[in-house]
Amino acid sequence: MHETTEAIVGAVTGSLTAPRGLLLGRYDDGRLKYTGRTTTLTRTASTTVAGQLASAQHGHPWTGWSFSAGWGSRETLNVTLVEPELVVEVGVDVARDAAGRWRHPTRLHRTRPDLSPADVPRWTSPPH
Repeated sequence: MHETTEAIVGAVTGSLTAPRGLLLGRYDDGRLKYTGRTTTLTRTASTTVAGQLASAQHGHPWTGWSFSAGWGSRETLNVTLVEPELVVEVGVDVARDAAGRWRHPTRLHRTRPDLSPADVPRWTSPPH
């Protein structure tokens, strides 16, 4: 089952000027939690997103983290942290892993400059 929802961009693969993918998060108790990532962006989407990203300042909540390149992979992604200010609408498969993250990559639908991170649904724990 799929649905659309909002998330906050916390990091990108590729560069700030040509992002290839987005690493997404949502807030829980004031902390930005990693929820998943997008599929590879189209050239048009990459250009649109690039114009709305800002390089992360000191104190980014994901500083020092590493992100797996895929299920069961020991390879890590090379990511660039960004200020967690850009809200995006994504299509998600509602399946979640044991930690509550989206099990499958999301598909970017559009940026939501009309929304702030405070407008994004909060992180929810997986059902027990």
